[in-house]
Amino acid sequence: MITIKKPPSRGSNRIKRSIPFAFVLDLLIDMDPVVRPMFGCHAIYVGTKICLIVRHKEKSARDNGVWLATTHDNHESLKMEFPSMRSISALGPGATGWQVLPMAARDFEVSVTRACQLIVDGDPRIGKIPKAKKSSSKKEQLFSISEKY
Repeated sequence: MITIKKPPSRGSNRIKRSIPFAFVLDLLIDMDPVVRPMFGCHAIYVGTKICLIVRHKEKSARDNGVWLATTHDNHESLKMEFPSMRSISALGPGATGWQVLPMAARDFEVSVTRACQLIVDGDPRIGKIPKAKKSSSKKEQLFSISEKY
């Protein structure tokens, strides 16, 4: 089952967007993926980990494709599996933990299929447990401070 989490509606003018590269969800169906909107894209979670972001936008089209949640330590070994993988230019200069399998690459679908198989197989190189959100409520902040003392 695929769960799609949507933010609360902010009026009737809200545009519904389809999820680009929906075949990714078919490949991960046995993992019960959860899809959440993120940065105008769609983040795909498996269990507690954010694993992928699918992106297809007009702005910065160079970065369209499937983004892999990984770490610097895994770039070299993943690059051997995915020769077209590269850093995401929209995130600024230099490498980040996120890497993209670009939509424009000749091996795009093959690479994305392989990445999904790695996720299904539990490969630790793809997927990150997001950091807990910081509390914004003053009451919660005071409570957490008082717990320390």
